[in-house]
Amino acid sequence: MFEDTHTEHVLLTPGPTPIHPRAQKALMRGMLGHMDPEVFALNREIQADLRVMYGTEPEAFTALLAGTGSLGMEAGFANLVEKGDEVLVCANGSFGRRMAEMAARYGAKVRLVTAPLGEAINPEDVANHIDGVAMVAVVHGETSTGVLNPVPEIAELVRRSGALFTVDAVTTAGMEPFRMQDWGVDYAYTGAQKCLSAPPGLAPIAVSERAFARFDSRRSPTPLWYCDFGGLKDYWIDHTYHHTVPVNLHYAFHAALQAALEEGLENRQHRVRMMGRVITRTLEPYGFSHYVRKEADRLPTVLALRLPEGFDDAGVRQALRKREISVTGGLGPTAGVIWRLGLMGESAHPEPYRKLMAALQDLMGEPGLLPRYEEVLAEETVQKPALLSV
Repeated sequence: MFEDTHTEHVLLTPGPTPIHPRAQKALMRGMLGHMDPEVFALNREIQADLRVMYGTEPEAFTALLAGTGSLGMEAGFANLVEKGDEVLVCANGSFGRRMAEMAARYGAKVRLVTAPLGEAINPEDVANHIDGVAMVAVVHGETSTGVLNPVPEIAELVRRSGALFTVDAVTTAGMEPFRMQDWGVDYAYTGAQKCLSAPPGLAPIAVSERAFARFDSRRSPTPLWYCDFGGLKDYWIDHTYHHTVPVNLHYAFHAALQAALEEGLENRQHRVRMMGRVITRTLEPYGFSHYVRKEADRLPTVLALRLPEGFDDAGVRQALRKREISVTGGLGPTAGVIWRLGLMGESAHPEPYRKLMAALQDLMGEPGLLPRYEEVLAEETVQKPALLSV
């Protein structure tokens, strides 16, 4: 029998993130049926809060899919793409390429706009390939490389073209303002376990009225029954049975989302950037540097740092794991080259990274590392001390 004897783990990965205390408490409540009136009332609050988080139009459809962010990705293509549709996918990392694979599986003729690893998608490249497409899809924050793609600029091009616009907001929504209506985004999704620090297993989605009109005009049935927009609408709006939703995850998500909105999305935006500066300034003298060269292209919530020359990536991460600290290395071509440090939700606070710096100080034999962290932290928080819970 497994016995849980370990101390609290320090989770500094690009996801999942540490569960918010209010979400943890909500998980422990007694079970209710998924058709209970109290659950429907909870779901209505979740839908309203998601409209605020995503910045949607007043009547946009919002819901929680019973799966992770990849289900959110797949549901968009399953519902809004039909065989033969031209779909332009912006791919500058692993998750952009996952979008392209999913779109192709649903019969789309995929056009790719790419950029080198560590660089953002160039809107001019989008403009050169957008004619005649039914949908444009882009990852806002490319988790695999720590790149922030220029969604507002791409959105302007898409709006003029008449195509639908799908945005993967997995590492952005809930940690900084997301302006779905203002930008003209038609479908957006994230994962509960990312910026909101709720348990994994839910994909919050938002669907514009324009996207729902496209769905209603489909020539053929949706191939993915489980996340068919019509069936979801039956449950979330009309309160008729579709499938059994994970009720306790809904309660935990509701608590985490309310905590984020109470803190304020702009405050969270400032908090993550401040912590990013603290970590980078602390580690730069020891040979760490930004992997993404252009400051405007850096994703604040996943700090991609190039490792020092000769740094034992696997060995140090293994030693950290023995100390109950998890950090994540690169994917594919960036394996052994970078670390990807999560700065989403509950991980974007001083204490988790204080523990990392203390461990690195010991493992690297650098006695000044932790004192430097404290010094930089004090300098960064002097103007807005309330942003960080020291």
